[in-house]
Formats: sequence, C-alpha cells, structure tokens
Amino acid sequence: MTDPAAAPASPPTRCGFVALIGAPNAGKSTLVNALVGAKVTIVSRKVQTTRALIRGIVIENDAQIILVDTPGIFAPRRRLDRAMVTTAWSGAHDADLVGVLIDARKGIDEEADAIMSRLAGLPHKKFLILNKIDLVPRDSLLALAKAANERVAFAETFMVSALSGDGVADLRRTLAECLPEGPFLYPPDHMSDAPMRHLAAEITREKLYHKLHQELPYQSTVETDQWKDMKDGSVRIEQTIFVERDSQRKIVLGKGGQTIKAIGAAARKELGEIVGAPVHLFLFVKVREGWGDDPERYREMGLDFPRE
Repeated sequence: MTDPAAAPASPPTRCGFVALIGAPNAGKSTLVNALVGAKVTIVSRKVQTTRALIRGIVIENDAQIILVDTPGIFAPRRRLDRAMVTTAWSGAHDADLVGVLIDARKGIDEEADAIMSRLAGLPHKKFLILNKIDLVPRDSLLALAKAANERVAFAETFMVSALSGDGVADLRRTLAECLPEGPFLYPPDHMSDAPMRHLAAEITREKLYHKLHQELPYQSTVETDQWKDMKDGSVRIEQTIFVERDSQRKIVLGKGGQTIKAIGAAARKELGEIVGAPVHLFLFVKVREGWGDDPERYREMGLDFPRE
C-alpha cells in the first residue's frame, strides 16, 4: 500500500502582475491578446486606444500571469494625455515584472529613448521584448537588442511577432517562472478582470476607430448603458458613443446612418462570438462637450484626473 506521505508534493503556485510598457502602437494590446489566447483588450491602428489598465489573465503550468496593458507612453499635450501617461508609469511601478516592448521596425526612436531613460527608476526585473520581428532583417534585430541592453540591464531579451505568435510561448513560459510564489488571485477560467460591459464598449470603440481612423479623434468614447440577458438566450446591449462636437456626430452616423450601421454590425459579430449567443446591439451617438475635462469620465475609464 502506498504511503500518502511519500507522494511528491505539488509544486507551489506562482502569481503576479506583469506590466507591459512601450510607445503607442508598439503592439502591447496585440501581445496581451496573444499571451492570453483570446481577445481581452482593444487593438487599433489609431494610437492611444488603451486608456485603463485592462488586465489579461494567463494560466501557464502552475502560474497565473496577470497582464497589465498600460496606455502607450508618449509626450503628453492635453489633460487626457497626462492622465494616460501617469497611469502607464504607475502600472509599471506596481507590477512584479516589467516587459518593455519596442517596435523592431522603429528601433530606439525618440519615444523608446524617453521610456528607456526612465527605466532605471523601476526596481523590478525587466524584460526586453522586440516586437514585429518578421518585418526586420536578423542583423538589424541583433544590433537593436545589443544597443538596448547596453542602455538598460534587462534580465532577458525576447524577439516576438505578437501578430503571428512567433516567440510568444517562450515569453509566456519565462514570465511564469519569474513570478513570486503565491495563490492565484482570479478563478482559473478567468481571462480578464474587465467586466463584460466594459469589454463590450472597448470592442465597439475598436470598430469605430477601424471605420473612422482618419476622421475621428481618439477622445471619442463608448459606454455600455444596458446589458440584458434575454429569455431566448440572446443578449441585448445598448451603448452610447460620445463625441465632443456635432460635426463628429454626423461623421459617426454617416450618410443615411450607413456608417453607424457598419460599426454596429462589426461589433455585434465579434460580441456574439465572445458571449457565444446572438447579440442585439443598439448604438446611439451623443455630443458631450468638454468631456475631456470632466473628472467623472476619467473615473469611469480607470484614470486619475490630473488637476493641472
């Protein structure tokens, strides 16, 4: 008879926060989605689409990785810009590990240089992640990795393509191994701590930008007003798109309402895939002048309101 006491002990679980920081459009949101294996954060061609610290949650062996997708770090000009940059750095300071994402095509440009200059103030273990490697010759990648490591003491360098998934598994495995020991903070089947109402708003905002990325400023926002599970198993969602001027409202609506219909159709399709049920999506467009200076709007997005 086997002695239960002689059975090997289960390995300890690990859990912690990993902050991904980088310049706008470096690919942070795409990398979060690739690491999680599902869509948990907005991905857009327009810079500055990630506003709050949306977390993706990954289970890798006996570890739970909680990814903090910070807003892109850039030179702030307006109040909303300053709030996003402050949030990005606070997310990095509060994390257990920090992943510094650099667009391999751009290299250490002005934005990446400014980020690396501030990394010395972060006491955590830092990893260099060169993204979009499929678009850059190998010699250039090696030279970029060497230059970056001469600037900052990175624990390890990873070369990935967040879009194709190349190199993502190695990065995920290493992050898991480097987290501190501790119990899981979220249920094992939890992918994100962003409520479904918030995720639904993010998806619609993404479709809005994909359709109108040239015409619409990124200050536009989407709020989910109603989420109702219907008796037939479908979901009814009502959302409002807020813009700052009536001219922007007309752009979102489009001629004969065609633009907002296309945005709604794209969002409805993706939401249906996520919830696994038919979705009835109703979109409204309203003008909310000066919302960029309204503290309540910042709180709704998970940002601190800059007083200056």
